[in-house]
Amino acid sequence: MSENISTTCETFPLIGDIAPKFRAVTTNGKINFPDDYSGHWIVFFSHPMDFTPVCTTEFLAFQAAYDEFRKLNTDIIGLSVGGLPSHLAWFRSIHDDIKFQDYKNVEITFPVVADIDLSIAKLYGMIHPNISDTKTVRAVFIIDPKGVIRTILYYPQTTGRNIAEILRILTALQTNDAFGVSTPADWEPGLPVIEPVPQTVSDVQKRIESANKNKHMQSWYLTFRELPKTKIYEKLYKKKK
Repeated sequence: MSENISTTCETFPLIGDIAPKFRAVTTNGKINFPDDYSGHWIVFFSHPMDFTPVCTTEFLAFQAAYDEFRKLNTDIIGLSVGGLPSHLAWFRSIHDDIKFQDYKNVEITFPVVADIDLSIAKLYGMIHPNISDTKTVRAVFIIDPKGVIRTILYYPQTTGRNIAEILRILTALQTNDAFGVSTPADWEPGLPVIEPVPQTVSDVQKRIESANKNKHMQSWYLTFRELPKTKIYEKLYKKKK
């Protein structure tokens, strides 16, 4: 192992943990996180610095998808180690100067936390010392309406996030909660979902005995189910608050 690589481990939030609480100033005012968003899903993400190229494209893409997140009862909240004046100046530059794909003259409307002392970034494990002690990696935390962390994603500073994938994960989590199913690899709304695995010997036997009647059963532990996209979105959009 290289002598230059730190092996120090700190305690970071994990999937299934309650999201750590904090109070902060954002570009949309003060927040008490996550209490202010109780009853809503949250996508809480970090970016390394203001006025950086990859981050700029991500902010445009997040803003373009804002209405889709809102349909899923989800708030987007960003975080940067910069201060509030820097955030606001960067937003103005994005609006006035930047054109990316079809995005131009975009107003950033979701809040971005000012985290000058890195305290929130460290609380959430967004600082990875072997990369930088002063800049965050591209972390994403998906938090459910009860304040429980349901997904954690880490991207390197050089790689922009796929916003469509974050929306896909969010939709999958909400589909799991609403219908009691799991989602297979490469799942998109409208594709078959997976029935829960039997938990007892008796249930396994019943599943096996139903094999001839269930064309979606691959094995006792893998049974698919049709779940139309319209049914998913009807259920999920009705939950919007």
